[in-house]
Amino acid sequence: MKQIIECVPNFSEGRDLSVIKQITDVIEKVEGVSLLDVDAGAATNRTVVTFVGSPAAVVEAAFQAFRKAAEVIDMRKHCGAHPRIGAVDVCPLIPVSGITMEETVEYAHALGMRVGEELGIPVYAYEYAAFTPERRNLAFCRSGEYEGLSAKIVQQEWKPDFGPATFNARSGASVIGARDFLVAINYNLNTTSVRRANAIAFDVREKGRVNGDKGTLKATKAIGWYIDEYGIAQVSMNMTNTNVTPVHIAFDEVCRAAAARGIRVTGAEIVGLIPRQCLIDAGKYYLAKQQRSLGVSEDEIIKIAVKSMGLDDLKPFKASEKVIEFLMEKGTTSKQLVDLSCEGFANETASESPAPGGGSISAYVGALAASLGAMVANLSAGKRGWDDRWKEFSDWAEKGQALKKELLLLVDEDTVAFNKIMDAFALPKEDTTRAENIQAATIYAAEVPLRTMNVSFKTFDLLRAMIQTGNPNSVTDAGVGALCARAAVLGAGLNVKINAAGIKDEAVKVSLLGQAAILEKQAVAAEQELLGLIRI
Repeated sequence: MKQIIECVPNFSEGRDLSVIKQITDVIEKVEGVSLLDVDAGAATNRTVVTFVGSPAAVVEAAFQAFRKAAEVIDMRKHCGAHPRIGAVDVCPLIPVSGITMEETVEYAHALGMRVGEELGIPVYAYEYAAFTPERRNLAFCRSGEYEGLSAKIVQQEWKPDFGPATFNARSGASVIGARDFLVAINYNLNTTSVRRANAIAFDVREKGRVNGDKGTLKATKAIGWYIDEYGIAQVSMNMTNTNVTPVHIAFDEVCRAAAARGIRVTGAEIVGLIPRQCLIDAGKYYLAKQQRSLGVSEDEIIKIAVKSMGLDDLKPFKASEKVIEFLMEKGTTSKQLVDLSCEGFANETASESPAPGGGSISAYVGALAASLGAMVANLSAGKRGWDDRWKEFSDWAEKGQALKKELLLLVDEDTVAFNKIMDAFALPKEDTTRAENIQAATIYAAEVPLRTMNVSFKTFDLLRAMIQTGNPNSVTDAGVGALCARAAVLGAGLNVKINAAGIKDEAVKVSLLGQAAILEKQAVAAEQELLGLIRI
């Protein structure tokens, strides 16, 4: 798996966008890095920048951002609502894929050393990169903020981990570390009172109050503040582990704590980016509270999450710009069949190109079978008088959505398999690995449609349940699904056979063809059984 890390530096400038542009320009110039988000706040006078890439590229981009920030940001002139200690206040590295936290810590230390030695900026290492337990906490590292730094830095207990133990008046200091994915979320209150916003923050944050009373939400940090830009007070929260405290649980708890003090949460705003799964989990949570089916499209689930937590309360919430996975997908230029319109897919199939072919079509027909089953389940979950059965049908709808998703992936994977064969045959005949590559590609080209057969066959269980127990007004829709499922299994079976013919390993060939033959026989029987259950 390719190694990818995320970097989320916070710069102490949120009002002069030309300054921020100079910093983001040097980030984008580094090859192997994708700039995902730039979130500037005028009231906080702070900008959160998010970029991802290979570890070495991210570290280089971060260093260049530090260098530029040291040139264009003067901390002697800075003021804002957010705590800060330097021009680059905090710079965490976050493992995304293919890399461990331990490896990420090494990159954080390398960045800290370079910033300290080459730029003369004092650096404190925090979170997983911290050298002492106290410095794991970001708030501890920047205690006293920039204004208290000149007196603090000369004390032995506050000696920086990297860089000089002298006050850098222009750039201040920085906190660099490695951490888990952090979700920053501000809760909008129908009050202008910072004191009351702080009281709510103390009620819920894990640290709780100064007197030792703990808050109700683990893995959270929170404070209250007033935002001139919006004319309201907010509870500003950093969620350091959404597996421990999910976003939707935090939202509901802040609402409860606010209501106990006579205050209403009108919505929330995501600062920076949020993982897709956080919104999926939230959307399903609120759908379940409404006793509605969870087996709907991801777009609908995310919409429910946005509306339930009021993420569009202060300004429009665009998932394409706020969800990290969606932003990463923007950078890909590869053409996906499933992204085409119905007409576009048909036109591409009817073109002179041999792909997409029968394998992709079979997978797509299987996806339609799953979709019809999910549709009947959702209609049944919402049927008047069947309110006590919503969970039963919601579970079936979720199964249908999962099958649909897997089959849609196989639509493009079948073309990938075809291209692997073409690439293998295109190798020079003198290449000693050519025959081996051709065989490996041929086997894979038979395995993909076999997977399509297996997944498509699973839709029969869903369709059977919908014919027998679902909304009787939609029984024929489930019947059409059964016809699609049979076509998908038999169609994919043809692709297994034609590709298996080129496999030289007799044991592998017999195994693939044997599995396909069993599925074909079972699919024909299942279709006849389901059609026989339909009474019109």
